[in-house]
Amino acid sequence: MKFLTFINLLLCVSFIQGQNLDKMDKTIYRFIVEDLYGENFNFSDLKGKKIMVVNTASKCGLTPQYKSLQLLYDKYKDDNFMIVGFPANNFLWQEPGTNEEIAEFCRENYGVTFPMMSKVSVLGLDQHPIYSFLTSKALNGKINSLVTWNFQKFLIDEKGFVVKSISPRKQPDDIEVLNWLSGS
Repeated sequence: MKFLTFINLLLCVSFIQGQNLDKMDKTIYRFIVEDLYGENFNFSDLKGKKIMVVNTASKCGLTPQYKSLQLLYDKYKDDNFMIVGFPANNFLWQEPGTNEEIAEFCRENYGVTFPMMSKVSVLGLDQHPIYSFLTSKALNGKINSLVTWNFQKFLIDEKGFVVKSISPRKQPDDIEVLNWLSGS
């Protein structure tokens, strides 16, 4: 009898844990990260906004996308849109700078005013938890994706859910992104 009670207890615990996995917060709002200046950046402050998360690098052939990102941000920032950049050094060491050097580079060369976070790893064993979330359907509830290069874009809807991943080769103002922003 004690054995059956123990088995029933284990089954109940397993069921409850399974329920908790199903109800796990699958929004980006659960993340608090550090920006280039060492301040906390809370994604829950962006509720109600569409968000583009992009991994960046200062010594990449795609680095000029900073200009397009800034223009897109300037055009749509007052329409509940935010871009959040994450410098990363995962691809051919194309982001070797410190957070201070990255901030200066972005400001001086591209006039970046959208939020830039501390340098992170976007893949591999030391992948930052936010990128684990962005690339795993088990965590985000929507898509599995790989970060294939610098300037890959992840689109997040107004409720904090991942919508899609956009190729690094596509410009930030690609028609696919513009249609998403306009709701088309």
